[in-house]
Amino acid sequence: MILASASTLSLTLALSAVVAYAVSALALPKLSSRSARSALWLGWLLHGALLLVSLTGEPIYFGFAPALSVTVWLVTLVYAVESYLFPMLEMRWPLSALGVAAVVLVMVFPGSALLPNSSPWLPVHWALGIASYGLFATAVAHAWFMTRTEERIRLGQDSHSGVPLLTIERLTFRFIKAGFLLLSATLVLGILFGGQLYGVKAPLKWDHKTAFSVLAWLTFASLLFGRARFGWRGKRAVRMLYLGSGLLLLAYVGSRFVMEVFLVRTP
Repeated sequence: MILASASTLSLTLALSAVVAYAVSALALPKLSSRSARSALWLGWLLHGALLLVSLTGEPIYFGFAPALSVTVWLVTLVYAVESYLFPMLEMRWPLSALGVAAVVLVMVFPGSALLPNSSPWLPVHWALGIASYGLFATAVAHAWFMTRTEERIRLGQDSHSGVPLLTIERLTFRFIKAGFLLLSATLVLGILFGGQLYGVKAPLKWDHKTAFSVLAWLTFASLLFGRARFGWRGKRAVRMLYLGSGLLLLAYVGSRFVMEVFLVRTP
């Protein structure tokens, strides 16, 4: 099932990206921290080239694995920018491991080909949705880092972060707000152009994907309201973030995973 439609270029890029990410994740004893970081960026560049080749070819393939792959690539891009602002914000190992998993998944499950007569709004709809995935995934990564740092401080250990907890918290909620705006735009676009996107008469196609998306939107809306009105923070806010992100993951990736892996069919 490995990339039945893959070209030699795609396979070369995929394998090269996996090797670069793996080198960064393993951080071999003889490899300096700078070299390991360079390996991560090399993997990210190769990963991006793979996505470019995959999403601009004829036909275009898309599914749960490409969606996750784009999400991981976006999260790594955000980390690349933040690493210059906050050099001690160290998340190289988990991002490298996620990069390996994302590229391998795309090689095994490339998705299904888009129909030639697909609505021109569909790529916009998907771009907004995947961008919201990336922002929420970044928020989750920051929340995890914040929780780990807070636990180390409570145990009297060196957090090794060098970034104040309040700064990480502010960054987390900035990503949540941006992701919420893009998720809202995705849902609005689905309502306004549902007929063109899905070929149905109803303004919005009510299925598992829509139901989980709306539940995720309500969860994030509650989190942001609670933050603004009651000052929610700490474990309560992190748990709601995890819950909303889990629901959003089930919305598209979860439903497509079931169809492509267990039911072995396209929507």
